[in-house]
Amino acid sequence: MSVTNYKYIFVHGLCGWGHYDKMNRSMPYWGTRGGSLMDYLKAQGFDCYDASVAPKGSAWDRACELYAQLTGSVVDYGKAHSEKYGHERFGRDFSSEPLITDWSAENKINILGHSFGGATVRLFAHILAYGSEEERNATDTDDISPFFVGGKGDWLYSLTSLSAPHNGTTAYSAREVLSQFRVNIKPLDIKARIKTIYTDIMVKFLYPDKNRVFEDTAEYDMYLDNALALNEKIETLPNVYYFSYPTSCCEKQADGTYMPTACNVIKIFRETSEIMGKHTGVTPGGYSFDESWLDNDGLVNTNSSTAPFNAPSTEFDKAKIEAGIWNVMQTYRGDHMSLQGGKYNANEIREFYKKHLTMINKIGR
Repeated sequence: MSVTNYKYIFVHGLCGWGHYDKMNRSMPYWGTRGGSLMDYLKAQGFDCYDASVAPKGSAWDRACELYAQLTGSVVDYGKAHSEKYGHERFGRDFSSEPLITDWSAENKINILGHSFGGATVRLFAHILAYGSEEERNATDTDDISPFFVGGKGDWLYSLTSLSAPHNGTTAYSAREVLSQFRVNIKPLDIKARIKTIYTDIMVKFLYPDKNRVFEDTAEYDMYLDNALALNEKIETLPNVYYFSYPTSCCEKQADGTYMPTACNVIKIFRETSEIMGKHTGVTPGGYSFDESWLDNDGLVNTNSSTAPFNAPSTEFDKAKIEAGIWNVMQTYRGDHMSLQGGKYNANEIREFYKKHLTMINKIGR
């Protein structure tokens, strides 16, 4: 018997995969080494689905792909957007293999995004509700995607972000430090050369798709200046319930820096976490990131994963859950992949999600 009020759609993060990807068969993104989270939740009566969007694509491109999968249509990146960034306007056709069916204001969805999936679903929600003025101005009315017309904000019930860089991440500064480490190691330093195995993985992980215009990539969207600018374009929908789970693998040290101490932090995130936990400065756009940015999960700063700085937010109170405001949940202790299920170290997340989905189902009851 189903316990779900509405369907749940899970959207992966940077370099991730989902339902339409072969990788998902051997190692599901949601659950990873602990087994398929989708299968577990479905067995518990929750109607859950995992989308597949561009691994390193921009929030815009990923939102367009998500819409096509949910509506069983051809991906339309928009006439104005595709011309601006020099790629094809249309993508994959999902008309014969939609992720779900019967999506409407009566059959709403709950949507969850891990990591950059958080930015993806926030932008997706905004376009769904308000459309895109730029695309409406550039496209004939008989040629424009319904996605860019808007008017579908009531098709969403809730939105949950997990370890999401709402306000960007300082991990890309850490990447540059890791790159310099690789260049500057001594020829006979065996221990350091072994360490490059991990730094190479992280540097490659953080670099964008070289086939994309930089401004149309996830990396671009996650730099602090660009993430904060994107926030100014995204509104919090008044009828949607918002939840965010920040993550941290660090503890504050006597000198004020933060060091990774949680037991389930994988090696590559320890490297970036150590750098992020000491790094403050000023962005090219003039934004000053201070000590409040030091706590992190190895890839995303904890303060950034609470809620967009320009959006209304409050500490979660199960007795007072309101729509149109970010309910910030208790910080989860673990590295950036913990709420995915753990990339290399298995992390038990099934009960975590069962509890969260059950809570959403009980809102208003």
